[in-house]
Amino acid sequence: MKHGLSVLESFIGKEFSDSPSPFMLWLKPTVEHAEKGRLIFSYLIRKEMTNPMKGLHGGVTAAIMDDIIGATMITFEEEFFYTTLNNVVDYFAPAFENEKILAETKVIKKGKQIVNVQCEIWNENKTRLIARGYSNLLKTELKK
Repeated sequence: MKHGLSVLESFIGKEFSDSPSPFMLWLKPTVEHAEKGRLIFSYLIRKEMTNPMKGLHGGVTAAIMDDIIGATMITFEEEFFYTTLNNVVDYFAPAFENEKILAETKVIKKGKQIVNVQCEIWNENKTRLIARGYSNLLKTELKK
């Protein structure tokens, strides 16, 4: 499987079903926008993504961030994998089952070895910020 920006762009408006990540396939993101260093995916919150209060589980929120941030690295079309060093998340508002949310990434700084990326998760019409996070990733020696 070849993965890169052009593959992500080919899925705009569709569920990204070509991921090598079983976890991403479980999340079922729809690609809304793709460019070098920036992605927007939408997700429909399913029952199995919720907590006992019927809101989006904080762990799932963090996992969405980690997953789309990793996918953002695909847009650089480099030959090596990156691994997450840290993931810091601030939670601001709830989201509930059957709501559509948007996750949007932006690379803040890309160095030779470490990349800093921001991710915001919004409600569908971007009137309510659900969560914001930052992550640092380290370039590995593992080739794709």
